Amino acid sequence: MTNESKKASTDARSGARKSIRYLPVAPLPENLPAGRLAIADMANAFGVTHRTLHFYEEKGLLTAARVGPMRVYGPDEIQQMAVVNTCRETGMPVAVIQELLERLSSAESQDEADTIFRTAMTARKRELAAQQSTIRRQMQQINELLDFTGALESETNDNTPQANLTSAELRCLALMAEGYPTSRIARALEVEPGEVQVMEKNIIAKFNSNNRFQAVAKAVMLGIVGH
Repeated sequence: MTNESKKASTDARSGARKSIRYLPVAPLPENLPAGRLAIADMANAFGVTHRTLHFYEEKGLLTAARVGPMRVYGPDEIQQMAVVNTCRETGMPVAVIQELLERLSSAESQDEADTIFRTAMTARKRELAAQQSTIRRQMQQINELLDFTGALESETNDNTPQANLTSAELRCLALMAEGYPTSRIARALEVEPGEVQVMEKNIIAKFNSNNRFQAVAKAVMLGIVGH
């Protein structure tokens, strides 16, 4: 690690940060008191705790001046808190906000600062969209599992097999339950692989299933084949 990297790492841990000359526009709380704010007013305005403000200062996300023993926040600190608060409300990790503030401290104009902020928000939007897609897919998988297990319970409680299998299909199903591939089932039954494929499709259809796994699972639940 270079000396500059070590210094940057040390500064980040100690909360040191270059001042930010140009802060992006971020929404301020309604009915914000005028002038500098004491820590209690700052916490109330943004709906956070004193501990949260102390944490932000420790992480270098925020600074405060002191009037005697009391922390106070001026207009620049209030606007920086608005930026940090907006980022936190979108779920942005503290480490990412630290990096964002580092980039903002290097901005040489208000337009550049606003562009940096919008770029960060756009990146966070993409992350949330990806998470949303993943959550929808996982919810769909859960729904399919619940529907499938519900159907199995209904069939098991009814205690009446829903499939009318031939003897060849029963033998094929037993081998499917053992995890045999189509080619090995064909050898075991001494038939062509194409015939086994037809039997497998018929078995899947008779169990109202979508694939081999579901058909075998239903057969096990119904006691048609062993575990």
